[in-house]
Amino acid sequence: MFHVMLVEPEIPQNTGNIARTCAATGCTLHLVKPLGFELSDKYLKRAGLDYWPLVNVIVHEDLASVFTQYPGAKFYYFSTKAPRAYTEVQFEAGDFLVFGRETKGLPEELLAQNREHCVRIPMLDEARSLNLSNSVAIAVYEGLRQHDFPNLSASGKLRSRPW
Repeated sequence: MFHVMLVEPEIPQNTGNIARTCAATGCTLHLVKPLGFELSDKYLKRAGLDYWPLVNVIVHEDLASVFTQYPGAKFYYFSTKAPRAYTEVQFEAGDFLVFGRETKGLPEELLAQNREHCVRIPMLDEARSLNLSNSVAIAVYEGLRQHDFPNLSASGKLRSRPW
């Protein structure tokens, strides 16, 4: 349904949890290098449990290669600095939900160049940020909710894998 893109993720457990969310919802997971871990990392594998065969993971050398490979795609950049809430956007199938590093978020220049596509998850001013895997889950399920959970059965299981 959606593409979840992690730009330079640092913590393998977060990426493993996000892979499980992608596997459970039929989203493709894009990882943009450099990664803060090896794809063979035991913590990454453990967090993803036995869901790895169910998720389509694509690794990219850099952001430019993603934009070249998906020239007509719409990208939404999640940031605590964004001007509007994620609930103010109508997500469409094929959209990219883009998240930055756990410690720094997305590059400032990327956010500045794409201000109209930057969204935030509301939280208390005193809180710095949410956990990355929680943020991805919030975004993915909002998009799925907007489309009445396509391809998901009442039991929560995929009716059929979209890939």
